[in-house]
Amino acid sequence: MEGTITTATAETSNLLDKISIENLLGIVEKYGFPVLYAILIYLIGSWVIKRITKVLKNVMAKNDYDESLQVFLFNLVTWALKIFLIITVISTLGVETTSLAAVIAAAGLAIGLALQGSLSNFAGGVLIIIFKPYKIGDLIEAQGVLGVVKQIEIFTTKLVTPQNKLAIVPNGAMANGNVINYTAEGKMRVDLTIGVGYGEDIKKTKEVLLAVLTSNPKVLKEPAPSVNVSELADSSINFAVRPFATPEDYWDVYFATLENCKIALDKEGIEIPYPHRVNISKQA
Repeated sequence: MEGTITTATAETSNLLDKISIENLLGIVEKYGFPVLYAILIYLIGSWVIKRITKVLKNVMAKNDYDESLQVFLFNLVTWALKIFLIITVISTLGVETTSLAAVIAAAGLAIGLALQGSLSNFAGGVLIIIFKPYKIGDLIEAQGVLGVVKQIEIFTTKLVTPQNKLAIVPNGAMANGNVINYTAEGKMRVDLTIGVGYGEDIKKTKEVLLAVLTSNPKVLKEPAPSVNVSELADSSINFAVRPFATPEDYWDVYFATLENCKIALDKEGIEIPYPHRVNISKQA
């Protein structure tokens, strides 16, 4: 009796092992190979995307594409290829393409409604690339920010401020707002006001200030720098000192002009007035 039970138990165990192996093989056949195939497609696709984007970057650089356009197109193509790869991998796992397309369309509509600002920024980026109000390297002022354009991305523009801070401004606001491009004309006027005492000779003062401007190699000869009386103030004759410089040399010219004008006026004995305070005391 005991031998019969042992034999039955062994047969049952063998049957269970056989069923488990068959189920495991079935699971591997049904899911394992598609998963491995999907992983293989992802790895190959990622390699292909890297090659395509590398070739695209080389072609744009070789044909002297605008740097802003290069960055924008590179990001756009890279994201488009990655999305296509993800859809291909998902469909390889057995998800029906039609169902996937419907889900993507529904999700796209919901995301589009939720991210209207982002879509506006994307459209703004396209407009910036097409109409080129500014490009990488330009000194601009927009949305209350002054800085050099570091990068134009799909949704944002990155500016480096004079304080070396990174400002990230949405492209929608950049495309629809006012933009002042200081680099576009290649020349910037430096506006300074310097006052001297009423007892000083106006002609001599103009000659001294103009000599300071013309002696600075970073001051452009065309348009010519100018010095003119701008105001007869309460305690000084104010001169509008107007040198021109390239955008890159703007601050160098600004600070050098202030310093050298003070040195030159002191050397010639021309007084620069300063506010006087008069104290009036009432005596009992």
